Amino acid sequence: MYDYDLLVVGSANADLVIDVERRPAAGETVLGSDLAVHPGGKGANQAVAAARLGARTALLARVGDDAYGRLLLDSQRASGVDTVGVLVGGAPTGVALITVDPSGDNSIVVSPGANGRLTPADVRAAGGLFHASRVVSAQLEIPLETVVEVVRSLAPGSRFVLNPSPPRPLPAEVLAACDPLIVNEHEAKVILGESCVSEEPEEWARILLAKGPKSVVVTLGSEGALVASSEGFARIASVKVDAVDTTGAGDSFTAALAWRLGAGSTPAEAAAYAARVGAAAVTRRGAQESFPTAQEVEALCCADPGDDPRTPGRGPDSVPEDARQGDAL
Repeated sequence: MYDYDLLVVGSANADLVIDVERRPAAGETVLGSDLAVHPGGKGANQAVAAARLGARTALLARVGDDAYGRLLLDSQRASGVDTVGVLVGGAPTGVALITVDPSGDNSIVVSPGANGRLTPADVRAAGGLFHASRVVSAQLEIPLETVVEVVRSLAPGSRFVLNPSPPRPLPAEVLAACDPLIVNEHEAKVILGESCVSEEPEEWARILLAKGPKSVVVTLGSEGALVASSEGFARIASVKVDAVDTTGAGDSFTAALAWRLGAGSTPAEAAAYAARVGAAAVTRRGAQESFPTAQEVEALCCADPGDDPRTPGRGPDSVPEDARQGDAL
């Protein structure tokens, strides 16, 4: 019996958000809205998203002993996340600088801060959390050696989900543990490197699977998503919505997918559910504040894909950052 449906190991940032008419070019200054501060970070986002959906969730992360750290802890607790694994101190809380244009697209620069001090020793010290968790999810806003230690700490029978964002080449040990590896186009190409000789997502998925993951999910913008494993390939359609802000949409998708897989859904079923979660998230501003409850996701259960839908997934920032009208994955 597991105490947690999902353990998220990853980053916790304060998101500093400014709305702009257009994102600046190199050397250019543009005026924006008043600064808004939101709790964020890919790890903290995933934990909140899963807990909002009803998953029993814990977070292993590090924040600073400062106002931003307290903001993040308050947000986790208010959403029902167990923060027993959140460490405090060692560096200031990480910060993400985010600009959002009128279409809902964003650009993000991250200062890791305390996230960079989440160490393999911290992971080893949290062994009890790993043995109590059905699924473990991670990202790459924490040191890669820490993610390697996460893989080594997995309990027998647990499932590991990785969104390699920001992308970098991954060691074979990490790739082999992924079930699934969740990538957008940019992330897939970085991981594939010289192996990426095709523009066909099915070919990316085939090569990625050959590198070791048990399954792969590729988010594909207007084309939805591709779910791939040794059992075959499945396309998942987008859900059409009027997007306001795509910040955190990819994190909500990953969290929903990880939770549903742990609950016994097939990869295609889990991805279709995650598509609705991502679609609901982009209709509100902010990251964690935008994440839907299970009841709000149910309201989208009968939504039809639009004639020209877009799902988050083609941008370089995270799993689904490209949401506008039609974003779901």
